[in-house]
Amino acid sequence: MLPLQVIDSFLLDYNVGQALLLGLILTTVATLPVSRKALALNTILFGVLFLLTPQTLVPTHYLFLGILLIVVGPLVYVTARD
Repeated sequence: MLPLQVIDSFLLDYNVGQALLLGLILTTVATLPVSRKALALNTILFGVLFLLTPQTLVPTHYLFLGILLIVVGPLVYVTARD
C-alpha cells in the first residue's frame, strides 16, 4: 500500500478537468461494446459535468469541450439503431 503523501504529490499535478477527461475516456471505452445509445448518454452526461464544473477549478477550454459534447451526444443518440 502506498503512503498518502505519494498519492497526494502525484495528484497535485492534475486539475479536475483532467480527471473528468480521464473518466470520459475510460467510460467511453467501457460503453463501446454495449450500445450507441449508452455511448450517447455517456457523452451527454460528461458534457453536462464539464459545463457545471466551476471555472475556478478547470481551464476555460473544458467549458468548450462540454458544449461540444452536449451537441454531439444527442446526434449520436438519434442516429443509434439499437
